[in-house]
Amino acid sequence: MTEDLSSAEPPVPLPAAEGLFSVSPQAAHLNHGSFGAVPLPVQRAQEALRTEHELDPDLFFADLPDRIAAARVRIAAELATDPDRLAMVANVTEAAAIALDSIPFAPGDRILVTDHGYGAVTRAAARRAAETGAELVVAELPVDAPDERAVREAVLAAVDARTTVAILDRITSPTARTVASPALVAELRERGVTTLVDGAHAPGMLPDPVDPNADFWFGNLHKWAFAPRATGVLSVRPEWTARVRPLALSWEHHRGFPYSVEWRGTCDYTPWLAAPAGFELLRELGTEAVAAHNTGLAAYGQRVLVERAGLRALPAAPGVWMRAVRLPEGRFDTEESARALVTGVWQRLGVRVAVKPWPGGGVLRVSAQLYNRAAEYERLADGLLEVLKD
Repeated sequence: MTEDLSSAEPPVPLPAAEGLFSVSPQAAHLNHGSFGAVPLPVQRAQEALRTEHELDPDLFFADLPDRIAAARVRIAAELATDPDRLAMVANVTEAAAIALDSIPFAPGDRILVTDHGYGAVTRAAARRAAETGAELVVAELPVDAPDERAVREAVLAAVDARTTVAILDRITSPTARTVASPALVAELRERGVTTLVDGAHAPGMLPDPVDPNADFWFGNLHKWAFAPRATGVLSVRPEWTARVRPLALSWEHHRGFPYSVEWRGTCDYTPWLAAPAGFELLRELGTEAVAAHNTGLAAYGQRVLVERAGLRALPAAPGVWMRAVRLPEGRFDTEESARALVTGVWQRLGVRVAVKPWPGGGVLRVSAQLYNRAAEYERLADGLLEVLKD
């Protein structure tokens, strides 16, 4: 179902968000979905922790595993999940590697991914398949699939008796679509398929980010939950926690999951300790107000790209703070050409965007965050036609 974008108007900026970020005013940063931007209060919280660390490193490390556990408890409450099921990690790429390494594969097993999945996670699955004799199967989802039902049907059509594991995105990175809907994850569980849900964009954005039916669920907190980089979480169903294999053994290994996953020796743990401050800030601003602002602004950004640049809108998932448009047919369908467009848009327009190569024509994605303004999307739309002529 094609959304009517004609009524998408830019929201009024939230007054409380003024001066909250240190993103350069010279840049139209419409790519928050890739690396996030840390609000100043959270930056200060992390800096205080770094100062504490340097004043007495021995004291700081003395009870650090338990301080991480305390931060995890607070984060679990924000995500409405069990802290004993949750482990702090650097990002979803690390979490996916842990999950894949914890699953026993046999020759002939099939690992299902989709062509909308995040590249690094798909590569991890391919490596695990090669190591174990399993087979990687890529389900091709129509880039313009009209709704979640169509996506669900396309995924299930690729599942057979040999499908052991399915790795699916809650919200896809290149196309901002919902794949791992609760209904799909529940149906895969009924079929005996172990599910890994990449929820990279869910924390901070979606009201119920963690799917309790997923065997392994992982998400980033540095994208939409205002946490410092690199902060992610891995949620594991109880029947799997004793089987989780950390990437490295540590002094906390004897304590089991999640301590065995979280501790990695002399590392900077200040992002994890500061992460609860990001959720606190989100609540202070008003989670519903932030969601309404970002959802509306993303829709407006897509509207002007359609109306002014003549691009085709791709279907949007409800409540998602990113939107995607299809680039001209036969253009930007290779990694090299997609990177060239990203560079050209930045150098000529001063705008940061994400571009994914796609068969038949690339996909351009814009994000919306509190520091963005309608004029930035208009600047992109008005200048993009000239850039596309090259």
